Amino acid sequence: MRRFLASVLACGLAGAAAPAPAHPHAFIDAGVELRFDAEGRLEALCVVWVYDDLTSLMILSDRGLDPDGDGTLTDAETARLRGFDMQWDPGFAGDTYLLHGAAPVALAGPEGWTAQVVQGRIVTTHLRPLVAPVAPGALPLVVQVYDPGYYTAYAIATDPVIRGRDDCVAEVWGPDLDAAHAALQAAMQELSGLDLEQGFPAVGQHYAEEVRLTCPPG
Repeated sequence: MRRFLASVLACGLAGAAAPAPAHPHAFIDAGVELRFDAEGRLEALCVVWVYDDLTSLMILSDRGLDPDGDGTLTDAETARLRGFDMQWDPGFAGDTYLLHGAAPVALAGPEGWTAQVVQGRIVTTHLRPLVAPVAPGALPLVVQVYDPGYYTAYAIATDPVIRGRDDCVAEVWGPDLDAAHAALQAAMQELSGLDLEQGFPAVGQHYAEEVRLTCPPG
């Protein structure tokens, strides 16, 4: 999977007290590119989303794309697909979060998006400029990818890419799954059936994978 994602990079709980709704429903392999400006400050993130086979098939079918099912879109179909996942509601964080140490860093809305179908899977990219560039300094920069409601499960499936600096290191860290499962079970136990109809508990952050970027100070 790392090779596949790298090639397209262009920019239930055991022992639960009660059964939980089937989450997540969609799976996305993510890629992250960190872009630095001429002054060595982080200025933008390029984000890649590779949708799972079933979700890709459903999206294409719902939009009347690839009717012959050969996994290849015409130029016109590709144009119709482009931007389908970029129509965000106000306040939506885009399932991408940036921290400088423990402090959140504001990201601007998406721009420069692309879409294509590769090996039957939808691959989209978009750019998230920082509202203000950030110099890493002594604190690490952390990029987290997750859906707060855990409808979609994200996995960082390729090595992060760094552009504009050659003295920084980016590593992928996974979540503590035992702690995440415990948090989900505790949240489920606090909810009634009526509550669940109103929304799944916001446990996605507990399952977040993240990129930790470290650069020499100065």
